Amino acid sequence: MANLVMFCILAVIIIASAVMCVMTKRIMRAVTFMLFVLLGVAGLYFLLDYTYLGAAQISVYAGGMTMLFVFAIQLVSKRTLQGLEARIKASRIVSGGLLALISCVVVILVLLKNQFMYTANAMPDVEVPMKQIGFALVGSGKYQYVLPFEFISLFLLACIIGALVVSKKEEE
Repeated sequence: MANLVMFCILAVIIIASAVMCVMTKRIMRAVTFMLFVLLGVAGLYFLLDYTYLGAAQISVYAGGMTMLFVFAIQLVSKRTLQGLEARIKASRIVSGGLLALISCVVVILVLLKNQFMYTANAMPDVEVPMKQIGFALVGSGKYQYVLPFEFISLFLLACIIGALVVSKKEEE
Protein backbone atom coordinates (compact mmCIF):
# COMPACT_ATOMS: atom_id res chain seq x y z
CA MET A 1 0.00 0.00 0.00
CA ALA A 2 2.87 2.37 0.79
CA ASN A 3 4.39 1.69 -2.64
CA LEU A 4 1.12 2.62 -4.31
CA VAL A 5 0.91 5.87 -2.35
CA MET A 6 4.52 6.75 -3.22
CA PHE A 7 3.91 5.88 -6.87
CA CYS A 8 0.87 8.16 -6.96
CA ILE A 9 2.82 11.01 -5.35
CA LEU A 10 5.73 10.60 -7.78
CA ALA A 11 3.34 10.32 -10.74
CA VAL A 12 1.62 13.57 -9.78
CA ILE A 13 4.99 15.32 -9.36
CA ILE A 14 6.24 14.02 -12.71
CA ILE A 15 3.09 14.90 -14.65
CA ALA A 16 2.67 18.33 -13.04
CA SER A 17 6.33 19.21 -13.56
CA ALA A 18 6.25 18.02 -17.18
CA VAL A 19 3.16 20.11 -17.93
CA MET A 20 4.69 23.15 -16.24
CA CYS A 21 7.96 22.60 -18.13
CA VAL A 22 6.11 22.78 -21.42
CA MET A 23 3.72 25.58 -20.46
CA THR A 24 6.10 28.07 -18.85
CA LYS A 25 7.52 30.91 -20.93
CA ARG A 26 10.73 31.35 -18.95
CA ILE A 27 13.63 29.10 -19.84
CA MET A 28 15.10 28.83 -16.34
CA ARG A 29 11.76 27.72 -14.92
CA ALA A 30 11.42 25.16 -17.72
CA VAL A 31 14.83 23.71 -16.91
CA THR A 32 13.97 23.59 -13.20
CA PHE A 33 10.70 21.78 -13.89
CA MET A 34 12.57 19.34 -16.14
CA LEU A 35 14.93 18.66 -13.25
CA PHE A 36 11.92 17.79 -11.07
CA VAL A 37 10.66 15.40 -13.76
CA LEU A 38 14.01 13.61 -13.92
CA LEU A 39 14.25 13.40 -10.13
CA GLY A 40 10.74 11.95 -10.05
CA VAL A 41 11.77 9.28 -12.55
CA ALA A 42 14.77 8.50 -10.34
CA GLY A 43 12.33 8.16 -7.45
CA LEU A 44 10.38 5.60 -9.48
CA TYR A 45 13.58 3.63 -10.02
CA PHE A 46 14.28 3.67 -6.28
CA LEU A 47 10.70 2.59 -5.65
CA LEU A 48 11.27 -0.42 -7.91
CA ASP A 49 14.50 -1.24 -6.00
CA TYR A 50 16.63 -0.40 -9.02
CA THR A 51 19.13 1.61 -7.01
CA TYR A 52 21.78 1.53 -9.73
CA LEU A 53 19.46 3.07 -12.32
CA GLY A 54 18.17 5.59 -9.78
CA ALA A 55 21.68 6.68 -8.85
CA ALA A 56 22.69 6.83 -12.52
CA GLN A 57 19.59 8.89 -13.29
CA ILE A 58 20.44 11.40 -10.59
CA SER A 59 24.17 11.60 -11.33
CA VAL A 60 23.90 11.80 -15.13
CA TYR A 61 20.91 14.10 -15.34
CA ALA A 62 21.96 16.36 -12.47
CA GLY A 63 25.10 17.08 -14.48
CA GLY A 64 23.01 17.46 -17.61
CA MET A 65 20.72 19.95 -15.90
CA THR A 66 23.73 21.92 -14.71
CA MET A 67 24.95 22.14 -18.29
CA LEU A 68 21.46 23.17 -19.43
CA PHE A 69 21.41 25.96 -16.83
CA VAL A 70 24.80 27.19 -18.06
CA PHE A 71 23.76 27.13 -21.72
CA ALA A 72 20.42 28.75 -20.94
CA ILE A 73 22.27 31.60 -19.30
CA GLN A 74 24.88 31.88 -22.06
CA LEU A 75 22.71 31.49 -25.14
CA VAL A 76 19.66 33.49 -24.16
CA SER A 77 19.63 37.25 -23.86
CA LYS A 78 19.12 38.99 -20.54
CA ARG A 79 15.71 40.31 -21.59
CA THR A 80 14.50 36.81 -22.45
CA LEU A 81 15.74 35.41 -19.13
CA GLN A 82 13.79 38.10 -17.32
CA GLY A 83 10.66 37.22 -19.30
CA LEU A 84 10.42 40.56 -21.10
CA GLU A 85 10.51 39.13 -24.64
CA ALA A 86 8.31 36.08 -24.28
CA ARG A 87 5.97 36.28 -27.27
CA ILE A 88 4.49 33.25 -28.92
CA LYS A 89 2.50 33.56 -32.14
CA ALA A 90 -0.85 31.81 -32.41
CA SER A 91 0.26 30.07 -35.60
CA ARG A 92 3.14 28.41 -33.74
CA ILE A 93 0.75 27.18 -31.04
CA VAL A 94 -1.60 25.72 -33.64
CA SER A 95 1.22 24.10 -35.62
CA GLY A 96 2.72 22.67 -32.42
CA GLY A 97 -0.64 21.28 -31.36
CA LEU A 98 -1.17 19.69 -34.78
CA LEU A 99 2.30 18.18 -34.69
CA ALA A 100 1.66 16.76 -31.22
CA LEU A 101 -1.70 15.33 -32.34
CA ILE A 102 -0.17 13.74 -35.44
CA SER A 103 2.63 12.26 -33.32
CA CYS A 104 0.15 10.76 -30.86
CA VAL A 105 -1.88 9.23 -33.70
CA VAL A 106 1.26 7.72 -35.25
CA VAL A 107 2.34 6.20 -31.91
CA ILE A 108 -1.13 4.74 -31.30
CA LEU A 109 -1.27 3.30 -34.83
CA VAL A 110 2.16 1.69 -34.44
CA LEU A 111 1.14 0.18 -31.09
CA LEU A 112 -2.08 -1.19 -32.55
CA LYS A 113 -0.37 -2.49 -35.71
CA ASN A 114 2.27 -4.35 -33.74
CA GLN A 115 -0.29 -5.56 -31.19
CA PHE A 116 1.93 -4.30 -28.38
CA MET A 117 -0.92 -4.10 -25.90
CA TYR A 118 -1.83 -7.74 -26.37
CA THR A 119 1.70 -9.13 -26.28
CA ALA A 120 2.65 -7.09 -23.21
CA ASN A 121 -0.12 -8.76 -21.21
CA ALA A 122 0.78 -12.21 -22.51
CA MET A 123 4.41 -12.03 -21.41
CA PRO A 124 5.36 -14.01 -18.32
CA ASP A 125 6.03 -12.06 -15.15
CA VAL A 126 9.83 -12.42 -15.10
CA GLU A 127 12.03 -9.94 -13.28
CA VAL A 128 15.31 -9.11 -14.97
CA PRO A 129 18.19 -8.99 -12.47
CA MET A 130 20.00 -5.69 -12.11
CA LYS A 131 23.35 -7.35 -12.86
CA GLN A 132 22.09 -8.37 -16.30
CA ILE A 133 20.87 -4.82 -17.02
CA GLY A 134 24.24 -3.41 -15.93
CA PHE A 135 26.14 -5.79 -18.20
CA ALA A 136 23.84 -4.91 -21.10
CA LEU A 137 24.43 -1.20 -20.59
CA VAL A 138 28.23 -1.24 -20.30
CA GLY A 139 29.14 -4.42 -22.16
CA SER A 140 30.82 -4.47 -25.55
CA GLY A 141 29.36 -7.67 -26.94
CA LYS A 142 26.33 -8.34 -29.11
CA TYR A 143 23.17 -6.48 -27.94
CA GLN A 144 25.17 -4.40 -25.48
CA TYR A 145 25.29 -0.64 -25.44
CA VAL A 146 28.76 0.70 -24.68
CA LEU A 147 29.44 1.69 -28.30
CA PRO A 148 26.17 3.64 -28.81
CA PHE A 149 26.76 5.25 -25.42
CA GLU A 150 30.20 6.44 -26.54
CA PHE A 151 28.80 7.74 -29.84
CA ILE A 152 26.16 9.69 -27.93
CA SER A 153 28.80 11.14 -25.60
CA LEU A 154 30.87 12.28 -28.60
CA PHE A 155 27.74 13.76 -30.20
CA LEU A 156 26.93 15.67 -27.00
CA LEU A 157 30.52 16.91 -26.82
CA ALA A 158 30.20 18.20 -30.39
CA CYS A 159 26.92 19.90 -29.43
CA ILE A 160 28.58 21.57 -26.44
CA ILE A 161 31.45 22.83 -28.60
CA GLY A 162 28.98 24.05 -31.23
CA ALA A 163 26.93 25.87 -28.60
CA LEU A 164 30.04 27.56 -27.27
CA VAL A 165 31.01 28.66 -30.78
CA VAL A 166 27.50 30.02 -31.42
CA SER A 167 27.36 31.80 -28.07
CA LYS A 168 30.74 33.47 -28.52
CA LYS A 169 30.21 36.87 -29.99
CA GLU A 170 32.47 37.87 -32.82
CA GLU A 171 34.63 40.86 -32.11
CA GLU A 172 34.45 43.48 -34.79
